[in-house]
Amino acid sequence: MKMTLTELEVIRQECRTLVNQRSWISAATATIPLPGLDVGADVALMTRLIEQINQKFGLTEHDVAQLDDQTRQRLWVIISSLGSSMIGRYASKELIILALKRVGVRMVSKQAAKLIPLLGTALAAGVSYGAMRYLGNSHIEDCYQVLKQAIEQEQAADK
Repeated sequence: MKMTLTELEVIRQECRTLVNQRSWISAATATIPLPGLDVGADVALMTRLIEQINQKFGLTEHDVAQLDDQTRQRLWVIISSLGSSMIGRYASKELIILALKRVGVRMVSKQAAKLIPLLGTALAAGVSYGAMRYLGNSHIEDCYQVLKQAIEQEQAADK
């Protein structure tokens, strides 16, 4: 796992762009007046987004399994200290639903907002955009912190 902090920052910015794009898609889906469609779309979007972020950072389940035992163990300690459940694991539908429950009030208000003509659609789109962006950016920061700490530990061990 040889990566510099500069390379890590580039990946972080690429992932933020990806999150922004997916957040707009989520917002657009929220404007479709079919109950539950946007929640299903959000789960699918978030599942794919988490997988893509993990892949960009080299933190997929497969990537972590390929590391030597010492590096893998060090990563798991860092991951568990951050409390992340989506790094180095398959982003299952259940994990994504748990993550969406973290912003559950927003999701409920999004559904309720759809009942208000015109303004409700805009509110639902805004809530959907915000929830997707919050969850995506939170995951980026978790991945970034895991690798930053691993890089710093590796550099300290080399000295």
